[in-house]
Amino acid sequence: MRADSPDGLGDSPAPAGAWETRAEAGARHSPAQAGSGDTAARAGASVGLAVLGTDLRYLFADPVYCRVSGEEREGLEGRTVSHRAQSSVGPAPLLAAVLADGHSRTNLTPVSRCTWQRLTIHGEVTGLVGLLVETFTPVDRVRLAEAAARIGTTLDERTTCRELVSFLAAGPADAAAVDLLPREPQASEGPGTRRAAVAGHAELLPARPPCGVLHGRTVLDEGRLAVPLTLHDRVLGAVLVARARGRFGDRDVLITRSAARRAAVAIEHARLFGQAQRTAVELQRALLTDPGLPHPNLELATRYLPAGSGDLVGGDWFETVRLHFGRTLLVMGDVMGHGVEAAVDMNTYRAALRDVAAADVPPHRVLRRLDQDIAGAADRRPAACLLVRVDPARGLATFASAGHLPPAVFSRDGTADLVQLPVGPPLGTGVGGYDITSRELDPGDTLLMFTDGLVERRGEDIDISLARLARVHADPGGTLEGLVDGVLSELDAAHAEDDVAIMAARFRSPPDGEGG
Repeated sequence: MRADSPDGLGDSPAPAGAWETRAEAGARHSPAQAGSGDTAARAGASVGLAVLGTDLRYLFADPVYCRVSGEEREGLEGRTVSHRAQSSVGPAPLLAAVLADGHSRTNLTPVSRCTWQRLTIHGEVTGLVGLLVETFTPVDRVRLAEAAARIGTTLDERTTCRELVSFLAAGPADAAAVDLLPREPQASEGPGTRRAAVAGHAELLPARPPCGVLHGRTVLDEGRLAVPLTLHDRVLGAVLVARARGRFGDRDVLITRSAARRAAVAIEHARLFGQAQRTAVELQRALLTDPGLPHPNLELATRYLPAGSGDLVGGDWFETVRLHFGRTLLVMGDVMGHGVEAAVDMNTYRAALRDVAAADVPPHRVLRRLDQDIAGAADRRPAACLLVRVDPARGLATFASAGHLPPAVFSRDGTADLVQLPVGPPLGTGVGGYDITSRELDPGDTLLMFTDGLVERRGEDIDISLARLARVHADPGGTLEGLVDGVLSELDAAHAEDDVAIMAARFRSPPDGEGG
């Protein structure tokens, strides 16, 4: 198969009387104009392809061709070029002339150029092939570069929609809005939309997008323009722009379409990121939601908040291990680093700790054994770990730390203080050197264990960070769940730069007959 042109799919010299159509009367096709189109294509303009049979009906058309020409892709095969598309790709007489004499012809508009050439297979004419190129002027390229810099700066869908309408309302329009379709198809009342963002004079905009735009077609009506938000033939929603005076020109449509395409890609990326993040968080919570069952004489409350970063999973964990005589070992750990590798190492630490703690040895000996076991695996990351063995019957807590921040104790009146305890090196270093300290806990006291994401702030000394926690005043007589929520709120944990794991424990009277 070949195109009947001396230089493949480029323009070939046309004989006298060759067809050239223009959207604007009086425009002249000059070599300089053609060159500017070629430059635009090389600069990154969209290029679409279509193939017609000898009956001038579609055999194939790619998504770019359909978008630029306005053709509907669905059911396109076997159709003739629509009246709407002819303004972009050329009228039927132009196509017939190319098929008849084999000379390529180009249809020019202010925003596109479409070149048609005859196809032959083994000397037999089989149809036409057309290349449709969006052409950008230097001013257009400046505007598109601005759109690229301003739209899709985050992995947040709402932010992208706001960026898009802000860009359009400051440029070709007096008002702009983004209406998004539901992510899941609505079976009952058709394609309902929600307005995700609006900018400028909202009163100029329609209350809902025209139906055609939700089927992938651009709709232009006086001072209003509706462009579909499409990605891979899927319509995500619509971009609506409006002017108080005047109509939108071809270049306005081009800029709006280009901005909408960039926003559609960013919205899809944000959705995929959000889905991956939700999956990862659920995985992390699945690992953490079963910290083990403490004895009934201990009330427990836990939380895990992932940091708002690109690292979807981390190495924070908490654990409880039942011991003899009504005692419980509370564990708070933090594997260094983030990502899947940290989460895998975290699970390894948890499993190893359960095995060691089952021997019911003092907390510092648990750390010593765990440090030795992990240090033998060169591919394991170090981890900070805090162990607290609580004995409600004696009102006593015994602490041991491996590079971990100290816990806090909230008294019955709501005041807090930090537990002073010796701190050994992180687990996995093989250095050892762990010690224990004990402290009495009164009825109503609450022990709060946490990872560093709760208190640490960039560029701040850790002592200042811990002092902020110590100044938190809990509600006297409040519930354990309420205390945890209050601490998270006071320290703005929702915007922490690192993952936050927190576990609070409070003694309560065991049921009658409860034993070890």
